[in-house]
Amino acid sequence: MSAPESTKFQINYKLADGTLVNLYASSVTELESGLADLAMNALNIRSTGMELSGGLAPAPAPTVAAVAAAFNATPVAAAPTGGDQMCRHGAMALRTGTSAKGAWKGYMCAAPKGATDKCDTIWIR
Repeated sequence: MSAPESTKFQINYKLADGTLVNLYASSVTELESGLADLAMNALNIRSTGMELSGGLAPAPAPTVAAVAAAFNATPVAAAPTGGDQMCRHGAMALRTGTSAKGAWKGYMCAAPKGATDKCDTIWIR
């Protein structure tokens, strides 16, 4: 299904099991209403997806240890230098950027994207 011509806002969610949920809105009010409707029906969407897939739950994202074991590898962490933040996965990378709210910076975990044991970002304010 493609978005109607009146669409001004489009939000797409891809669930862990591959289910795509698309929300189209032509106004902020319609967008807010659609988001509220999705939130109220999130459990129904998830359970319907599981029912349609034969009741199989999606596989969880792999941990760093599982990926290392699968490739018979040892994770390597950079040696810390003065002021570096560390987590259980090694040295955290200092990242900076700019968003609609302004400049930001924080230390990000070295675990791969999607890892279930990824550490929280340490934001610098």
